[in-house]
Amino acid sequence: MLSQDSSPVTRYSLPVTLLHVFALVTTVLTFVLLCSGGLVTSKGVGMSVPDWPTTYGYNMFAFPLSQWVGGVFYEHTHRLLASGIGLLTVILSVMTFFLEKRRWVRRLALGLLVGVILQGVLGGLRVTLYKDELGIFHAIVAQTFFALLLIFSAATSRSFFEGKWSGEAPAAKLRWLGLAGVVLTYFQLIIAATMRHAHLGLAIPDFPTAYGTVLPDLSETAVATINAARLAQAMMPTTATQIELQLIHRGGALLLMGVVLLLMIRARELLPERHWVHRWSFIWGILLVLQAALGAWTIWSNKAADLATAHMALGALLLGGALLLTFRLFVANKMEEQMICRDENEGRDEAYEEQGNEPLSLPNVS
Repeated sequence: MLSQDSSPVTRYSLPVTLLHVFALVTTVLTFVLLCSGGLVTSKGVGMSVPDWPTTYGYNMFAFPLSQWVGGVFYEHTHRLLASGIGLLTVILSVMTFFLEKRRWVRRLALGLLVGVILQGVLGGLRVTLYKDELGIFHAIVAQTFFALLLIFSAATSRSFFEGKWSGEAPAAKLRWLGLAGVVLTYFQLIIAATMRHAHLGLAIPDFPTAYGTVLPDLSETAVATINAARLAQAMMPTTATQIELQLIHRGGALLLMGVVLLLMIRARELLPERHWVHRWSFIWGILLVLQAALGAWTIWSNKAADLATAHMALGALLLGGALLLTFRLFVANKMEEQMICRDENEGRDEAYEEQGNEPLSLPNVS
């Protein structure tokens, strides 16, 4: 029999339904918070409120509405949303402790609680220490938290409890391609966060070329010439490192598209026509194309704040979706292994019964 901690239980009770709904609400609001944070960064208003946890000396919840103007509006709203998500995560963790029997789901809830606390501390230190590098980690933790909330929501869903995510050996063969996609998406996230929080504008202002070529010259002389031209156009100077990061980001996007295309091809070879993997991988591919288009549009618009935020938000959805797909593929594999073990055990039990409940013995050798 499958263990309770490693497989979904068959009974889907009302308390777990409430836990699932609460998790979904928290997930949706977290995505809103991500978009809010993206606007703060894209509009360059991250230090509009220079103190933390207060807001211009006020308790943040008592800050006068009349002073919510300009950049303060975006930054202060982001803080209030973040506080709300923190409270919701605490409630979610407590609910999980009382309503969930699966240890790994409880641990996941504990991980979410630790993550939201860490995120709050990183956000505060970003303000008090005035460190752009902390903004990079703040962005990475935020999207990781969102992706894990998606997994938690899936694990408390009715379809998971009913075993619809398990026991699919052909689909499980695709799990490593899914994992490769997750790793590449994470890599893209880190590169993008590093570029965004450098606050140097567009490192490469043209697309699909890079300063008119495929691979621009990045010698000191060439970069000096590039920066002279940028200053003449009222653009901030850049660095060879920032240009390299942008080129790596573009190359990573192409590589990720290749992995997803391979996943779609392998799914066609291994699975029937209307299998769920076809839908999920197709959506993944479509979203990647849309993400590339948003990235190009962001460059052509000279990094318009709304487009840059949309690019970031879709990136968060891509990370969450990729992790959720890969999680499902690994669940399918894990459950398949357990089913094989169960069948083997049942085979041994049948053999034991055929021997009249006597232990099997080896033949004597004289």
